[in-house]
Amino acid sequence: MFNKIGAWWRWNGRYMHNDFARGVKNLWRWFPTIWKDRDWDGHYIYELLRKKIEFQAEYIDSRDFHTEAKRDAERMRLVARLIKLQQDETYGMEYMDYYEQDMDWIDNDNHLGYVETMLDEKSERFDEFFAKYPRQYKRVISGEINRFDRKLIFNIEDKQLIAMEIAHENQARCQRLIFNIMHAHIERWWD
Repeated sequence: MFNKIGAWWRWNGRYMHNDFARGVKNLWRWFPTIWKDRDWDGHYIYELLRKKIEFQAEYIDSRDFHTEAKRDAERMRLVARLIKLQQDETYGMEYMDYYEQDMDWIDNDNHLGYVETMLDEKSERFDEFFAKYPRQYKRVISGEINRFDRKLIFNIEDKQLIAMEIAHENQARCQRLIFNIMHAHIERWWD
């Protein structure tokens, strides 16, 4: 029994004050993230993952204990930036930058409290968007990417729907890239 107590003290017990201080520091730096955490959306899962990767990148970069530490920290920061793009749906909403429309609210006096929305297209520059992503455009036109089942619902020539398909595919590509980088490198992200 004395051997077990001695071993515990040698490997764990005499460092308890350090572990306690590190735990308090972790509580302090995670508090804002945890305070805003909610259980209803994948955005919050990404937020926890992003913060963890940012903290670990900072730690590994500052310690620089192994030959690839700086490169690993760069990869971690890349993943954190990609996660932020995923959270903000940057690629999924990008097509909206090439499309302008007016929105009118009409009260139709039906006494039910409902308001109709009328959308009037002002202008679109989807050809610029298609030129930006020629490979995805070809895949959408060929039917390889058909998330919205265009042939059943819409005219195949509906530029807005094609742009939406490209945008959603780009958003999915961003998500795959995040997890592919992590899959290839996460086992080396330690100090």
